Amino acid sequence: MTYIAKDDYFDPDQIDAAVIGIASELNAHDSGNHKHQKAQLLYAPSGCMSIRTHSTQSLLPPTMAAWIPPNVLHSVTIRNTVAYRSIYFDPNKFKNLPDELIIMNISPLLKEVIERISHWPWDMHWSNQKNITAVFFEEFQHASRENLTLVEPSDSRFQPYIDQWNIGKSKPPIMKKFALEIGITEKTIGRIFMKETGMSYQDWRQQWRLHRSIELLTNGRNVNETADELDFSSSSAFIEFFKKFLRKTPSQYL
Repeated sequence: MTYIAKDDYFDPDQIDAAVIGIASELNAHDSGNHKHQKAQLLYAPSGCMSIRTHSTQSLLPPTMAAWIPPNVLHSVTIRNTVAYRSIYFDPNKFKNLPDELIIMNISPLLKEVIERISHWPWDMHWSNQKNITAVFFEEFQHASRENLTLVEPSDSRFQPYIDQWNIGKSKPPIMKKFALEIGITEKTIGRIFMKETGMSYQDWRQQWRLHRSIELLTNGRNVNETADELDFSSSSAFIEFFKKFLRKTPSQYL
């Protein structure tokens, strides 16, 4: 069995195999905080996911995957439909696995290898797995790293707002409006964001908008709709904003 339905129970730590691959179609799914003893490679060839750890949120469009080390508490959120692929590696059988969260670009070959592993039987003998697994790690080592990770401030006064922004109920307003909403000064907001995220509130808000725009575009919104939802003055202003950060227009990126 490799295909997992949305409501199927699955615990990779209960399966005695060096490599476990699964495939699924998920819609509007929230995994909740969890961790596992196996390392995980998380990828969606279509659709968009986000992964949260203690203080970060990383976006996973179809061009990127996440490496999650063993025993790292995390949650995965899906707002629309995605083709979900996940591969688990037993750290007792693979030495020197990366011990940090990695967001990486996916090459065409690595994409095909992930697809192959995600669909093979869990009871496949290791002799039939090792060659493809070797190709996986070869491509993994050479995959370029990407920074679509946003550090979230830990100050408890911000958390209710960030939770609403993350589920799409609202979006980060301009500094002046946010200061009025939360009831503290702009100077205090700026100081806390710089201390806890390494960015000014204005820069953090721009990064948040970039993440959200990629998610909207990946899930089928066009440029005009995305620009309007994120309060850009025009579609051309949004395109220039997108190019500033990713050096590509939205259509080129997708």
